[in-house]
Amino acid sequence: MNGIELSKAYYEQFGKPMLEERFPELLPYLACGVCGSGSESFGFDDEISRDHDLEPGFCIFLPGEDVVDRRSAFLLERAYASLPKEFHGLKRSLMAPAGGRRRGVLRTAEFFLDKCGTADGMLNVEQWLRVPEHALAEAVNGEIFDDPYGEVTKIRERLSFWPEDIARKKLAGAVYLLAQAGEYNYPRCLAHGETGAAQLAVQEFVNNAMEALFLLNGRYRPYYKWSFRALRQLSVLAEEAELFEYLLTTDNESSAEEKQKVIGAITQDILEEIQRQGWVKDCSDAGTCALMLNDSVQDPQIRSLHILAAY
Repeated sequence: MNGIELSKAYYEQFGKPMLEERFPELLPYLACGVCGSGSESFGFDDEISRDHDLEPGFCIFLPGEDVVDRRSAFLLERAYASLPKEFHGLKRSLMAPAGGRRRGVLRTAEFFLDKCGTADGMLNVEQWLRVPEHALAEAVNGEIFDDPYGEVTKIRERLSFWPEDIARKKLAGAVYLLAQAGEYNYPRCLAHGETGAAQLAVQEFVNNAMEALFLLNGRYRPYYKWSFRALRQLSVLAEEAELFEYLLTTDNESSAEEKQKVIGAITQDILEEIQRQGWVKDCSDAGTCALMLNDSVQDPQIRSLHILAAY
């Protein structure tokens, strides 16, 4: 049972009955589920994760005080605190983890303000360019079990993925950088005898190729330590994960020639997928593809920005 399943079972067994019995008048305005920070909100938790902030619990999202006042929120907090302290061998934390409170009673506006910088998920171009991708992933991950009021669901839908022009700008930047790092800088560093710099080029290539794959799958990339787990769950080109690990974990002396071939193969896979999905008509080489992606941005304000402005 992973963290999302644990939270849902705890909610169904204890949380929902408590809310139905003690707060029937508030039920139409509450959203309950699990999302936000922590591997458990992505379904990435495992046995190792159980020593770090994993606990049975769920989120109760409240609309503004004009709908659910402070006293009602206080009573909800007390009722949530009174729920069983242990479930399936896991104990609830008596204090907030270092990253802040992740479960319990939360104001919807405060949660999304923390994740994306606005209370309602409405972002302008500048905000879309600035907000960290892993924070957007945390805003829309997990599962909302019940949301009769609909506010949380609507905000998550607004934030579900980048607007098309932002996604095109980001993909243009990713392709531009992966080509620069993999096709150009990696062999040049090797030619200079700079094996450490060559590995930095490999890392840059992998980082940008990963970004391209998440964009091609219509998914936000989570915090870096979960990138590989998330990558392996993608529906398109998930098999590249093994090649990325090869590039990152092999040396740049005996394996250099093979690594250059792998870099070329990954680049070609990405370019073919971009063309297959219809982002642009010609992906004969990465440099041309990056420029064409940038030119395909419809909004002239976004298109005229530096090719790396969204990246």
